[in-house]
Amino acid sequence: MILASPPTLDSPSFLKKLERLFDLAGEKVRRLDAGWDPSRGSPVFTVDGRYTARGWTEWTQGFQFGMPLLVFDATGDEGMLELGRSRTVERMAEHLTHMGVHDHGFNNISTYGNLLRLMNEGRIPEEPWERRYYELALKVSGAVQAARWSRIHGGGGYIYSFNGPHSLFVDTIRSLRALAVAHRLGHALMGENDERIPLLGRLADHARATARYSVYYGKGRDHYDVRGRVAHESIFNTNDGRYRCPNSQQGYSPFSTWTRGLAWAMLGFAEQLEFLETLPEEELRAHGGTAEIRSEWLKAAQATCDFYLENTAADGIPYWDTGAPRLEKLGDWRSRPADPFNPHEPADSSAAAIAAQGLMRLGRHLGDDRYFRAGLAVLETLLDEPYLSTEARHEGLILHSVYHRPNGWDRMPDASRVPRGESSMWGDYHALEAALYAWRLCKGGPYYAFFSAAG
Repeated sequence: MILASPPTLDSPSFLKKLERLFDLAGEKVRRLDAGWDPSRGSPVFTVDGRYTARGWTEWTQGFQFGMPLLVFDATGDEGMLELGRSRTVERMAEHLTHMGVHDHGFNNISTYGNLLRLMNEGRIPEEPWERRYYELALKVSGAVQAARWSRIHGGGGYIYSFNGPHSLFVDTIRSLRALAVAHRLGHALMGENDERIPLLGRLADHARATARYSVYYGKGRDHYDVRGRVAHESIFNTNDGRYRCPNSQQGYSPFSTWTRGLAWAMLGFAEQLEFLETLPEEELRAHGGTAEIRSEWLKAAQATCDFYLENTAADGIPYWDTGAPRLEKLGDWRSRPADPFNPHEPADSSAAAIAAQGLMRLGRHLGDDRYFRAGLAVLETLLDEPYLSTEARHEGLILHSVYHRPNGWDRMPDASRVPRGESSMWGDYHALEAALYAWRLCKGGPYYAFFSAAG
């Protein structure tokens, strides 16, 4: 990635772009809510500009109802607050006790978590019963997430994916927010014989497993070991808990890097480093101690962010996988802006939206302007065409998102069979979240962090 002239937070032109994003998001949120039939499930991605469902797992509804809460946060639009709050109460309860997914941090922190955070910040009125409702919801969600547990040979374990107990997904590092908030609210998972299982312990163990098995460090672990490379899925033998091999569900191969998985790791580790700063040493001593945990998380965060900067296009938009088979036909693609209209491989704006926030948070955490300004530059790219969706008829906010390239689920509008021109719930939500993060830093007020939901 080449930083030509990244924006500054107080740049009037940059702030105008953020304002335009919030305005467009409000319009599109209202339109989708008015036209969506809840019996279809959750909206996932667009086809010819209209949101559609895709039955794999129900992991995107929290983004649908979290978006209006983010718009309210930025603009004060009470209609957005009421939409997000009412839909959360009406439709999100099943996600709290969903035993079959690893996505609690996506669905429930984006909704119940944002609502409780806004109450803690004094942005919405203090209502004791409403507060208790949100707190109970978040406690339940964190415990249910933590119950999806597989043990690793030699100690520790991981929250297993919807694929089953053998499967560790890199995505889940960002869903650890559910455990973090539930822990901060004083909750624990109760096991057999009334065993009290600390949620912080499961969070620390899962993050440790992700850092050790999902992220590579250029130490010769296999023939394709490059520092910062990420495996989407890590496979374990469930009989004895031993690690077996990398795998990929949505990337090109186990030995290349699916860039949205990379982005989840970047943002997930950066946020957990921020959370770690709020915890007293006595809470962490039983789980390795602050210094050891921070060292491992920071190593993973820096490696993945560095890999992203080295393996994305000049404007900060990555192609969907760094080993995609036709990427070489684009020549020196790292030295110029991404081309979402090329006939060979798709770009993925949703990976950029997630990565932008990860870079900014890590940069602020370390006081490293290189990461922070890179994150701002990625975000600014998304705030303009061809990525910003300005057409009223298109229900998406950010264009050129990719869902599942290997399965062929994304719309391919022409004979090149390269997806383009569509949006996703996670891409739209995370672009809005990154924009809100930058907006808050510029405008002042409480620092925007997921764990503010727990006070």
